[in-house]
Amino acid sequence: MCTYATEHVDVSGSGKGPNGWFTLRSASVYFDHPVHATDEHTLNIDFYNPDKGPAARVAVELTAESARALVEAIQTALAAAPENSSASA
Repeated sequence: MCTYATEHVDVSGSGKGPNGWFTLRSASVYFDHPVHATDEHTLNIDFYNPDKGPAARVAVELTAESARALVEAIQTALAAAPENSSASA
């Protein structure tokens, strides 16, 4: 089912698009119909830099199971980061 709820977050990082690497500034996360994935609904994440136009976008469509596994993997990787790294911020 579509939630029609979209979360927006400021991010700092890099993404690779059709024109190479670019700085990421924002991300949108929502559960809705995918554009490309074959599942009826997916967790969709768009990383983008609005200052660089529509080509500065990286899109991800994940099944709910894959999204939950990714969250767990991210938490595990961050927990293993050294205390004085920027990952603990």
